[in-house]
Amino acid sequence: MTFDLNRLRIGIVGLGYVGLPLAVEFGKHYPTVGFDIKAARIAELEQGNDSTLEVDAEEIAAAKHLSYSSDAAALADCNFYIVTVPTPISKSKRPLLTPLEGASETIGGVLKQGDIVVYESTVYPGATEEYCVPILEQESGLKLNDDFFVGYSPERINPGDRKHRLTTILKVTSGSTPDAAEFIDSVYATIITAGTHKTSSIKVAEAAKVIENTQRDVNIALINELAMIFERIDIDTEEVLEAAGTKWNFLPFRPGLVGGHCIGVDPYYLTYKAEQVGYHPQMILAGRRINDNMGQYVASQVIKNMIAEDISPKSARVLVLGLAFKENCPDVRNTKVVDIVSELSTYGSQVDVHDPWIDAAEASSEYGIDLVAEPEAGSYDAVVIAVAHDQFKALGAEGIRAFGKPSALVYDIKYVLPADAVDDRL
Repeated sequence: MTFDLNRLRIGIVGLGYVGLPLAVEFGKHYPTVGFDIKAARIAELEQGNDSTLEVDAEEIAAAKHLSYSSDAAALADCNFYIVTVPTPISKSKRPLLTPLEGASETIGGVLKQGDIVVYESTVYPGATEEYCVPILEQESGLKLNDDFFVGYSPERINPGDRKHRLTTILKVTSGSTPDAAEFIDSVYATIITAGTHKTSSIKVAEAAKVIENTQRDVNIALINELAMIFERIDIDTEEVLEAAGTKWNFLPFRPGLVGGHCIGVDPYYLTYKAEQVGYHPQMILAGRRINDNMGQYVASQVIKNMIAEDISPKSARVLVLGLAFKENCPDVRNTKVVDIVSELSTYGSQVDVHDPWIDAAEASSEYGIDLVAEPEAGSYDAVVIAVAHDQFKALGAEGIRAFGKPSALVYDIKYVLPADAVDDRL
């Protein structure tokens, strides 16, 4: 099979945090169709607006060869498909592959002789060939490596990060045959200025993705556990970490909430596959248990501090600053701040949440939380700094304390304020 960059027509399936930046970059060079099942998403992009704030209007306008559609028929003329749909987990911490199944069915319906399908969605090692390919074959009537080819190139988008962008992050690539792998690598190389890294197999590329975030998850879990130990010893975690950080090879992880679409999710894809092949992961799952319970732990510490200050949790008003899963980002997927809100509410506290980055309708529909647009000054018994948005940093200690009563407690999860400006911190 001969592949030709000059004949390339790209179809991006899924226009979220991962898919849109890809569609825009490829749309600067090749005829590209951005497909999403959400008509409202297509409508906003056609107006040059991106609600995820990952791509600005000027960048969208620069993609002269990019069109958008929620009609799968628009993909029919494409010959190089990239799947960037979400791969979440269920309440029982199992992979939810329904979006991946739908995307594969959509592409299978338009797949032709010689086409290539590349998956970027996070999966367990083997999922592309064992789960996605059979769907493509069934829907298209074609056979892998005889009629069409597949690849895997893990996404590395970091929402809200203005420094590490799609084109400046080295891209891992792979393909179902050596020729397909070489061509897939060359396609990405046309837009990725940081370069590419071609692996020997699709499974290697899939595994690389899940361990990137599993490694971070385990390291953060270790620091979270240390923070719980140091709290009992009555020493400041940040001061300990700063002292330890004077050694050249000490890794600069910090305690905190682990949410979002990657770090708090990807390890469960790896543990799912491990259990399928007869191995019960221990360290990975131990880390997950620690990080999954940090919201409840933070809430318990806030309550403990309130009681120590003779503030009754049952009648207290608490302000939580931030709902996004990370700073300077409108993404609330898998945010663990909701665990703090829920746990504080079980003690009878009235909890208000303020986040200038988050769409109020999304907060309400996703979590049943009605955001407070402007917190009332001087009315709270406790203030919890849950997300390190620049707006909260700009308020400083005086601005944040102004939300509370004169005797209000300030608990800082994200080290936004100096140690001597808060009552306690993680």
